[in-house]
Amino acid sequence: MDSLFGWMAWTPPIAIFFSAIVLMLLVMTFWELKSPTTERKGFLPISTTRGDRLFIGLLAAAYLNLAWAGLTELDQAIGAAIGFMLMLIVMRWG
Repeated sequence: MDSLFGWMAWTPPIAIFFSAIVLMLLVMTFWELKSPTTERKGFLPISTTRGDRLFIGLLAAAYLNLAWAGLTELDQAIGAAIGFMLMLIVMRWG
């Protein structure tokens, strides 16, 4: 077995990525327990909660990252940074 579970290569960037997502989910869970959210309307065409905006922001960042990797020859770190900014925009004003 050449990787931890035999089906995925756990490189440091992959481990950091998944750890960050788990950390975000834990923080959002504790935040929700401490201060329950209400739906609000931002620039998205639907009323959303914090959790909805996190999910939509993560999906948007993932799709942007895939498009960046597939359509440009530029450094992937730039695409990841733009995806992160997109997620923050959706979380704040979505």
